[in-house]
Amino acid sequence: MSTISAQRQKIHPHKLLLWIAIASICMMFGGWTSAFLVRKAQGNWLLFTMPLSFWISTFVVLASSITMHFSVKEFKNRNMAKYKTLISITAILGVLFMVLQFAGFYEMHRAGINLSSTAEGVSGSFIYVISGVHLLHMLGGVIALIIVFITVNFRRRTKIYSSTGLEILSTYWHFVDVLWIYLFLFFFINQQ
Repeated sequence: MSTISAQRQKIHPHKLLLWIAIASICMMFGGWTSAFLVRKAQGNWLLFTMPLSFWISTFVVLASSITMHFSVKEFKNRNMAKYKTLISITAILGVLFMVLQFAGFYEMHRAGINLSSTAEGVSGSFIYVISGVHLLHMLGGVIALIIVFITVNFRRRTKIYSSTGLEILSTYWHFVDVLWIYLFLFFFINQQ
């Protein structure tokens, strides 16, 4: 086997670190959702309804995954105009997702579901903490998308031809999107 073939079979160190981080994040959210179920089974649980903003944000995050996928594809095809458009749309959708999440928190607050952990309101604490920590992970992806957005739209020359960084961002973005779908379905199933 040639040296070039051996190098192609190795995973990039940054991609390996990302996969390790994804595994640890999965374990963390798995633990929290398990704790949610255990606490709910103990009774004394406030029933809740999913905020409309969470429904809308779910569709927004699905759309952002689609635009992210096609932006990577266009980058690899060196169709930079379409790449710029698609990565910009992905960044905008990411920011919109975050705004909708805060709107969902506001809807829950107005419905009497608060972060404070009272005897009947501990379910609110779980929802706020789990979705809030997910929002922090989304923030990391949104910041990276905004940096890419600024780079591709306001720099005169881009000398980066490797897609590795974009692939890492794309993998992370798809992961936090899938994580939200999991959390959304989990909350939806356990809301009543």
